[in-house]
Amino acid sequence: IQTTLSHGKIICFDEFQVTDIADALLLKRLFTALLERGAVIVATSNRPPCDLYKGGLQRDLFLPFIDLLEEECHVVSMWESDMDYRLVQKDDENDSYDDSGKQRVYFVGNDGATKRRFDKLFHMLTKGGSDINSMVLDVQGREVFVPKASEEYNIARFSFGDLCARAAGAADYLAIGERFHTVFIEDVPKLQYHEVNLVRRWITLIDALYENHVKLVIQAETKPEEMFQVDLENEHCDEVFAFDRTRSRMEEMRSEKYLRKKWTGHLQLRDDVDRARQIDYMQ
Repeated sequence: IQTTLSHGKIICFDEFQVTDIADALLLKRLFTALLERGAVIVATSNRPPCDLYKGGLQRDLFLPFIDLLEEECHVVSMWESDMDYRLVQKDDENDSYDDSGKQRVYFVGNDGATKRRFDKLFHMLTKGGSDINSMVLDVQGREVFVPKASEEYNIARFSFGDLCARAAGAADYLAIGERFHTVFIEDVPKLQYHEVNLVRRWITLIDALYENHVKLVIQAETKPEEMFQVDLENEHCDEVFAFDRTRSRMEEMRSEKYLRKKWTGHLQLRDDVDRARQIDYMQ
């Protein structure tokens, strides 16, 4: 211990975890001695102190160490920020920014390379995706199926068809925004005027996610400005004007300023249920 402290009194532990009782007891002795000698400990972990070695054998022997951590250390929950800083960090090696300088959360193209970059970001944010499962959200007595979700990291993944090719309304999309702070959507096509139901659902979806400050990652056939184009005969239809706002929001949702916003889905859904019903009725 003294040899360690002779090199410095600030000691950092990354990805701190406890997996067996031998490590648990050793850490208890180590941290107690370090703290008694004035060490400053900084650690990152996927679990708060109260959840360390949760469900482990003879965990009762480890509980005094948890009490020590909570008494001596200031616990900062990154979950409370509701913002994943990996989405806004600049990483030239990983090609994090596009040619316009915006964060690369919008992937254009259906080729294998584009889909691999999209997959890579999903696996990075879900730490390899080991806990990915399907799940069902209950929305006003209806079921919203989520094909891929990480409950630990509050991240969901859908295809465009999952969200827009079936009957769905604002309440469904708001429920998704309430439950997940980051949503991946793949296989987004170029939309035509005769696909007006798909257009309307996409508009409603983007509005719901935008209002809840959900971080949106898209893999699409084309850029936002080319996603919905109509001929001269239909250029004055309501959907064209509405999609202008949607296009603007899609661009904003790629910006660093938006990605730094605090997710508010869990605060807004209950207040928005009545408004969602009104939107569903109008549609």
